[in-house]
Amino acid sequence: MFKKSNNGNKEQTSKALIKSKQSWFSKIPYLFTKPSLSEEELELLEEILLSSDAGYETTINIIDQVRNRLSQASTSDSHTSITILKDILIETLNYDPNDNYSKREAKPYVILVVGINGVGKTTSIAKLASLFTQQGKTVLLSAGDTFRAAASEQLTYWAEKLKVDIVKQPQGSDPGAVVYDSYQAAVSRSIDVLLIDTAGRMNNKSNLMDELAKIKRILSQHDSEAPHEVILVLDATTGLNGLEQAKAFTESTQTSGIFLTKLDGTSKGGVVFPITSELGIPIIFIGTGETEQDIAYFDPEDFVEAILDI
Repeated sequence: MFKKSNNGNKEQTSKALIKSKQSWFSKIPYLFTKPSLSEEELELLEEILLSSDAGYETTINIIDQVRNRLSQASTSDSHTSITILKDILIETLNYDPNDNYSKREAKPYVILVVGINGVGKTTSIAKLASLFTQQGKTVLLSAGDTFRAAASEQLTYWAEKLKVDIVKQPQGSDPGAVVYDSYQAAVSRSIDVLLIDTAGRMNNKSNLMDELAKIKRILSQHDSEAPHEVILVLDATTGLNGLEQAKAFTESTQTSGIFLTKLDGTSKGGVVFPITSELGIPIIFIGTGETEQDIAYFDPEDFVEAILDI
């Protein structure tokens, strides 16, 4: 389902990372101008990574790998150290976006979108809907967040703007009933992609996670593999707090991928590293601006090249 296109992707990524590059990562290329680094320079690299929200565990792992590979390097090429760092950072972020061929052909392809309120979940759904329609797919939106006031109205606005169908019920309705109706509608209309919005807050975290688990059970009754993706929307500006959110949602919903929003609004883009390396969850999409067109597939190589400006 998630077929990458490089058209404009690299430029969007680079534009979104201007703040991160200027604030922290711009210091790195000046360190890596020779085949080896002193311990003081490695400590400075550690400080840069920690300051960019790369997280302690991930940072130490990166530093250890850099130290080990530099000690084993046999060339005197001045590009050795920066190349080694680049390779390590890309490896930290790498994943295979096409590792599940059986699910990719499902119709409707069901994507459950989760995340707390305020992270840009509704706008992210609109961006996904826009992306899929541009790929020639039919899309149906499901207003499964019946808890938050105006959630359905906001999703309806995007449905009308993007000219896609939506299934909704009044605020306070059973989210499970909305999802059930949405799946039935997707089947009857031969829809390619069903995007399901979900509540980001309820009376307590337990209630929220129970509701998400209930939605997953309802979907699995129709298709044993549904939802085919559970996309967690995280706000990059929250830094390492986003990592804690990811842990909580992953425990309850088996998150399959991350949509990282507001990456253009933070100087601490290093949070992508612990999300991938510590949780084992790939970042699939990034938000690169405020409009429905501002979405890019996350590409580890594009990301690393953008922050290091190499």
